[in-house]
Amino acid sequence: MKIGLIVNQDKPAAAVCGEQIAHLLLRNKAQVITNNSNLEIKIPTEYIDSVAYYDTDEDVIKNSDVSVTVGGDGTIIHNAKFAAIYQKPMIGINMGRIGFVAGLEYYEIKELKKLLLNDYTLQRRMLLNVELRRGDTTQSFLAVNEAAVTRDILKPIIDISVSLNGERIITYRADGMIFATPTGSTAYSFSSGGPVVEPDMECILLTPICPHALSSRQVVFRDDAVLTAKVDNADTTQGYLVIDGQTNVELKNGDEVVIRKSDLYLDLIILKEKNFYTLLNEKLKEKNSYES
Repeated sequence: MKIGLIVNQDKPAAAVCGEQIAHLLLRNKAQVITNNSNLEIKIPTEYIDSVAYYDTDEDVIKNSDVSVTVGGDGTIIHNAKFAAIYQKPMIGINMGRIGFVAGLEYYEIKELKKLLLNDYTLQRRMLLNVELRRGDTTQSFLAVNEAAVTRDILKPIIDISVSLNGERIITYRADGMIFATPTGSTAYSFSSGGPVVEPDMECILLTPICPHALSSRQVVFRDDAVLTAKVDNADTTQGYLVIDGQTNVELKNGDEVVIRKSDLYLDLIILKEKNFYTLLNEKLKEKNSYES
């Protein structure tokens, strides 16, 4: 089995964990494919021929059977798009603070031996297709957690109108608006007061960010909904489209953001079955301990 190994080198502990994982997999007869940035991982001489290096994380995932990411949720989310595009299952090892998307904690890496025995299940996660339409041009993005339409923090509040399947349904005056997947319900949307949804469900969550009106509420749409957002006062304010907190594009007057369920799915590898709500409570306790 060819296992892609992607390590967040900005986290020293992740680099150590990544080396431990590489040794574990190689001892169990796996081929390890990794990024050139991981050249500092020490590989025993007898396993040198079982390791291949590529220039990018995308190439690592493309040329692997399954992939393992070591870092926080950001590392997983960044590479999840490649995993979905190439239809390759992946699992994340949490080296961050919360790790809602991770399948294992760093002290559970021995469970990775199950990969080589095909002793795992897959959990399919819905993604969002996001289009930014500007005149005759269209930019497309893939969102794992969410697409957010937000104001510049130094600019005035924005008015965002939302249409459902072509019919205008509501206008929010707010700092912004989040369109989230069920996976993203425990991320930015949750921090903004949105509901928690089981991650393998299929629906689209709409959560306003600091809405001006008390009547503004979160809404959950069916998975076949096509939602269009437009900043109505983009000529006097400044707004942005932000994808998974990692890609942002400035919005111009007349821009439309169209959100729908993607045809692509992310297959997450499950090696240890964990009750979602028990895990949620554990993670929230961890989050509170970090903040206190």
